Amino acid sequence: MTLASHLRRYGTLLGFAAMVVFFALNLPDTFLTARNLLNVTQQVSMLAVVAFTMTVVMAMGDFDLSVGAMASLAGVVAATLFVAGWPVGLAIAAALGAGVLAGLLNGVLVSVLGILPFVATLGTMTVFGGLAFVVSDGRTIFGRDIPASFSGFARSALEAGDLRIPALTLVAVAVLAVIWVVLEQTPYGRRLYAIGGNIEAARLAGTRVVKLRLLAFCFTGLGAAIAGLMYASRVASANPTQGDGLMLDAIACVFLGMTMSEEGEPRVLGTLLGVLLLGLLDNGLTQMNVDSYIREVLVGTIIILAVASGRLGVFSRR
Repeated sequence: MTLASHLRRYGTLLGFAAMVVFFALNLPDTFLTARNLLNVTQQVSMLAVVAFTMTVVMAMGDFDLSVGAMASLAGVVAATLFVAGWPVGLAIAAALGAGVLAGLLNGVLVSVLGILPFVATLGTMTVFGGLAFVVSDGRTIFGRDIPASFSGFARSALEAGDLRIPALTLVAVAVLAVIWVVLEQTPYGRRLYAIGGNIEAARLAGTRVVKLRLLAFCFTGLGAAIAGLMYASRVASANPTQGDGLMLDAIACVFLGMTMSEEGEPRVLGTLLGVLLLGLLDNGLTQMNVDSYIREVLVGTIIILAVASGRLGVFSRR
């Protein structure tokens, strides 16, 4: 392998390691403690769920700009149903169903009607965001309107010796396991990558492209809804903008993970690295009292460098 190909494949991993070393040296008493690392996993759990399911869509060469709005919509749907007196289980099921239906709509627009994913999901992002305001009447639903059994879930944890593994972390790990199996161990996952490699060749080979793309967008809608419910449980409230910011960070995580793949393809374990990179970066900067806007500059720079290293790998193979 050439130096450029090594840089493409391992540049993000080396950057991740360098960041961890930097914060560990500057925050020796807090950064690498078990308590802080578990806290990071809880903080990024919502982003992780969205990013993992976004990987499914991006594996076939598409993406979804509406995930943040879908997360907001799912949260306010559940909270509104709580206020209406629905049982917790039914309200959660309705919110998850709303996410799946929203994802299905995106899939229909992209795979059936042939609208470009950027255009289709940009439009539905606005639609779902508007629906979140309509459902919630533009207000934050909180306090006594949120059942204790729902809000208490985010504060619960699995006791493992001296460690308390947050429930939200366990949800993210479960989603990671499911997506890894789907993408890496099933014919469905292999067909998604075939679609991403060459959609026409996949179609000529007999792959049911429309059905597979519809299902992929449903995965992303379900993931966004799960994240919206996790966020609502964590803060014991729901508002129509709570998912803002998830979309860009989720896509960034997938792109960062793609630099770890030999073929430059989205892989869920690579996405996990991207999630941890952003989470640890946020945590370290917060502990060092760095202004939040600096984080945006650093994240943008990291993405540019990661993609640039990928391009170096492409040129080295020509």
